[in-house]
Amino acid sequence: MDETLPPAKADAGSSELLPQVYDDLRKLARGMVAANAQQTLTATALVHEAWMRVSKDAAPRWENRRHFFGAAAQAMRRILINRARDKHRLKRGGNHEHVVLEDVEIAAPAPEEELLALDEALERLAKEDPFLAEVVGLRHFVGLKWHEIAEMTGVEERELHRQWTFVRAWLRTELT
Repeated sequence: MDETLPPAKADAGSSELLPQVYDDLRKLARGMVAANAQQTLTATALVHEAWMRVSKDAAPRWENRRHFFGAAAQAMRRILINRARDKHRLKRGGNHEHVVLEDVEIAAPAPEEELLALDEALERLAKEDPFLAEVVGLRHFVGLKWHEIAEMTGVEERELHRQWTFVRAWLRTELT
């Protein structure tokens, strides 16, 4: 992945930029939708909703590829979090427990609850270490591979693995 957007991309209006980055945005969205299996939103719909959010500004200026895709990933994450919250709202039946008859004896948290808990933990992590929160977002929500994260952030894979070990332990503590 090239760190900078080509001049046409960096200065392009919404109508010119979307076709140039659409495939990459779909890849991000597929990773996020796959990581949240209970999600009913398709990757295409997620890309379109995220695009509407990141292109609201009449003339957005993206510093580089990392900045643009970071904003797009954050928008996609917010969309997924908001949809999970909506499912829990009382007016949408969020107070009803969905029960599958074969699984009656198993008491497991709903995936939406896990997603909301993860979001809260990531918000706390972002206050302590924004870079680690970004790495978690790129790895868990976006589904990027380690070499892609290394290229995007400029941090060696070995260092990313070391930090991932720490952040996984931190998240495990926060989520229990």
